[in-house]
Amino acid sequence: MNELDAAILGIIQGLTEFLPVSSSGHLELGKAILGDNSIPSESLLFTVILHAATALSTIVVFRKDVVEIFKGLFQFKWNDEFKFSLKIVISMIPAAVIGVFFEEELESLFGGNIIFVGFMLIITALLLWLADKAKNTFKPVSYSNAFVIGVSQAIAILPGISRSGATISTSVLLGNDKTKAARFSFLMVVPLILGKIAKDLIDGNLMESTTSFSVLAIGFIASFIAGLAACTWMISIVKKSKLSYFAIYCFIAGIVSIGVAYYN
Repeated sequence: MNELDAAILGIIQGLTEFLPVSSSGHLELGKAILGDNSIPSESLLFTVILHAATALSTIVVFRKDVVEIFKGLFQFKWNDEFKFSLKIVISMIPAAVIGVFFEEELESLFGGNIIFVGFMLIITALLLWLADKAKNTFKPVSYSNAFVIGVSQAIAILPGISRSGATISTSVLLGNDKTKAARFSFLMVVPLILGKIAKDLIDGNLMESTTSFSVLAIGFIASFIAGLAACTWMISIVKKSKLSYFAIYCFIAGIVSIGVAYYN
């Protein structure tokens, strides 16, 4: 992978992170198109770096909400901020468990398995279609909802399953308000990604990587800038547009991916 490839993949990540179309799936497709031959662990590392960039862009855009979450956690008062912060923590548990105990198994899925990505995109399409049919309400996310949404986030670690699509769809199917679901979805991933980066730093995984620093840096910068732009105007698209549009796109992308991989 060279610097130009890293920039292209960074832009793909930044633009697709906030739409329910699976940024990790599109990254795997992009890597395959660009001829990336990274081993699975290196491929997953690059994916984590790009996700960290979009997590940072999320923090910038939602800085007021992030400050409220931290205030809520350290005030130790049973107020709205603390309750929301507690729900974020609860939502992190499933994905954190999967990430800690099944890291090697996950790495094997980030090696350009386009057929697998295609099938996961079709599953994402089904989730979005079901959520689009659900009736929108003004119900907030409950504690039990937060855990179930967290389970869907854990499943969405798989490339091709949209994290935002899975979490927003799950939340809407549970009867939660779409706007509240979108806000919760974008905020719940931030501490999880930062935790993953911290773990890799402690374990020395980032230092052991053979991927050049310039490639990682350019990918990070491109993803961050694209994420800033996307987060300011694409979030409104997710809230206002029908999820069925994204379902159709994911279904077509999944079928095309499977077809191209099969005939190649």
